[in-house]
Amino acid sequence: MAAVLCLGACVFDTILRVPAIPPAPAKVLASACVQIGSGMSSSAAAAVARLGGRAELWGRVGDDMAGRQFLADLAGAGVDVSQMRVVPGGRTPVSTIVIDESGQRLIVPYYDPTLDRDPSWLPVERIARFGAVATDPRWPEGAARLLDDARRAGIPALFDADTAPRAVLNDLIGRASHVVFSEPALIDLAGTGDIAAALHAVAARIDGLVGVTAGERGFFWREGAHIRHVPAPTVAAVDTLAAGDVFHGAFALALAEGRTVADAGRFANIAASLKCRSFGGRLGTPDRAEVDAFLAASNHV
Repeated sequence: MAAVLCLGACVFDTILRVPAIPPAPAKVLASACVQIGSGMSSSAAAAVARLGGRAELWGRVGDDMAGRQFLADLAGAGVDVSQMRVVPGGRTPVSTIVIDESGQRLIVPYYDPTLDRDPSWLPVERIARFGAVATDPRWPEGAARLLDDARRAGIPALFDADTAPRAVLNDLIGRASHVVFSEPALIDLAGTGDIAAALHAVAARIDGLVGVTAGERGFFWREGAHIRHVPAPTVAAVDTLAAGDVFHGAFALALAEGRTVADAGRFANIAASLKCRSFGGRLGTPDRAEVDAFLAASNHV
C-alpha cells in the first residue's frame, strides 16, 4: 500500500446548502448541513485513504471542541493523526461554507493568528516512510520544512499552489518537485490568463514540474517545451467544494505508486470529477473501485 504524508490546513467546516445565496442581507433556511474536518491538505489526506492509500496528516489544531471534532473526523476517515499537534490555548481554524443549488458558494474561514507557527516539532525523521508528500500554503513554515526534507530524501514533494500571498507562493514553489496550481493562483502569479504562457513563465523560474487544475477543462502541465493536457470527464456537478483537494490527494497517491505524470493526472481528474456528484465537500470522494472502473470504461470508449 502506497503511503502519502500530508501537511497543512486543518479546518473544522460547517457546510450549508441553500436554494440561493441572497444578494442582500437576509435569513435563509438551509436544506442540508454537514460538519467535517477539512482544509486543503486534510481533505487530500482523506482522499488518499478513501482511494486505498495510507495517509498521515501533520498539522496544528487548538485544544478546543473544534479541534477534538477535527481529529476524530479525520481518524474516522482512515487518516493517521497520531503526529498532529494540539496547541495549548490555541483555537482551531473554522469555516462556514454556504452552497446554493446552482453550485455557487460563499466561504467564510477564520484562522487564529496566534496559533503557533513554529515547525521545529515536526517528526521529519518519519518522511522516509512515505512514497510522496503533499502540502499547501496555509502553514508556510511547516510546508517549507516538509518540502525541503522530502527533496533531500528524493521523495516526490507536491505543493498545492492555491491563492496565497505572492511571497509565500514564490518561496514554496521553488522547494517542491511537483507544483500544481489552481487556475486563479497561476494567473495571478504569472500575470497572464493564457495557461500555456503562464506555465512556461513559472517553469522558467523553478526546477520542478509545473501544472494547473482548470476545473471542467482538466489538468495541464509543462513537459519540456510542450504543454500537455488531460481532459476532465463530464459529470453532473452538484458540489465542487474540495474537488481540488481530492485532485491533489489522488495525484500524490499516484506519484507514490510510481505512476507517470500523465497517468497521475488522469487518475486525479477522475477522482476529483466524481467527487463533484454529491453535496458535502470531501465526503463525496469516490473509492478506488469507482475510479478504476471509470478509468477502465473511459479507456474502452
